[in-house]
Amino acid sequence: MKKNEIVEVEITELSYEAMGVGHVNGETVFVNNALPGEVVKAQILKDKKSYAFARISEIVKESPDRVKVPLRQYVQTGLASLAHLKYDKQLEFKQKQVKELLSKAHLDQIKVAETLPSPLETGYRNKAQVPVRMVKGQLEIGFFRRHSHDLVSLEDFFTNDPEIARVLLAVRDILREKRIPAYDEEKHQGQVRYLEVRRGTATGDMMVVLVCLDRDFPGLHAAVVDEIKEIAGVKSIFLNHNPKRTNVILGEHDYHLWGKRYIDDKIGDLTFEISPQSFFQINSLQTPRLYKLAIDQAGLTKDDLIVDAYSGIGTIGLSAAKYVKEVRGVEVVKAAVKDAKNNARLNQIHNAKYYVGKAEELMPKWAAEGLKTDVIFVDPPRKGLTKEFIDAAVKTGPKKVVYISCNPATLVRDMQLLMEAGYTTDLVSPVDMFPQTPHVESVTVLERTQID
Repeated sequence: MKKNEIVEVEITELSYEAMGVGHVNGETVFVNNALPGEVVKAQILKDKKSYAFARISEIVKESPDRVKVPLRQYVQTGLASLAHLKYDKQLEFKQKQVKELLSKAHLDQIKVAETLPSPLETGYRNKAQVPVRMVKGQLEIGFFRRHSHDLVSLEDFFTNDPEIARVLLAVRDILREKRIPAYDEEKHQGQVRYLEVRRGTATGDMMVVLVCLDRDFPGLHAAVVDEIKEIAGVKSIFLNHNPKRTNVILGEHDYHLWGKRYIDDKIGDLTFEISPQSFFQINSLQTPRLYKLAIDQAGLTKDDLIVDAYSGIGTIGLSAAKYVKEVRGVEVVKAAVKDAKNNARLNQIHNAKYYVGKAEELMPKWAAEGLKTDVIFVDPPRKGLTKEFIDAAVKTGPKKVVYISCNPATLVRDMQLLMEAGYTTDLVSPVDMFPQTPHVESVTVLERTQID
């Protein structure tokens, strides 16, 4: 197939990135925005000999599961790449992803529960990080088109809390009015690279973070900050300094410009203080349901000592604290450990302690000192657990490992390693934390097969 050639394709399934999959003359074709059961005429964008990427030029036969998306930019940018699929079918797709990965690993005996739906299908995100760029001579915000750095300007952010969208647009207008230059990637100049807005769903308080090339610039305080602080709901303003040529959004240092140093949000009946770089689950209404599922399946007792690895600002460990004897949280980010300790004090929780360091280094040390771990909670990044962590966890001999995963591929890989070390499970429970996207969160409890 050649670039720009139009081919007719029958779509048979969705890829893990939510692209329609079909075949033409034995070659796999990935078609953006196409759904299983559809027949489409597709324009070839890129041919890689054994597979090709394409976009729809015409839908010949439409799926009954298709939703008419008001703005196709949602799908183009990957902001909501499943927005054209009915929500119940999105939940089935996520369950199927987990089933197929287990099947490939010859773990078909493990049951996959139905995906737990989100209370909100849109407008659920409590944080937005959006690029700021010049487009046709005007400062714009939006998202990059998938697999590119071409900005698609947006005014409706669909999956974000509508209040966050309101503040994003208000800040954009202030930057335009004050003629603050947007960042230029190629020239590595300009000022504002990204806007971050966080909202405490329970409190309504909002934090604005300007991610900038320089630590300061003309008009920052007298013009920009003085205007932003007048936006309804904004309680906190920071500048994040990111001077490097990098695709990483946030730099290392945050500078407090105005208002509160934290905003508050709740998980269940607990209050958490959130700073600019705090890891806090994106879907505030679904998070308590995720944690309750993990805690219930863990079967915790008042005699248990649990380790909360990758503890962040303490959300999981503090949520579990009332059910157990002691919580030990481990986190490599010093600022997060400080926040976790503050959150324990804020909620008057006295049986949770937090430590700076790598869990794979601290846990064997604790085991050597005679500490007996009953349950380990892990909520790792997408890359999953390291082999070193799994070895260290197994050496401390926990009865259970509660694995909260945001990537089913690394979950299945890590489950196999834990099974080789003597742990077993019969259930994976998918949870939809990110409606309108292909991302799958899940809870799996692995138990030691032989308990001393």
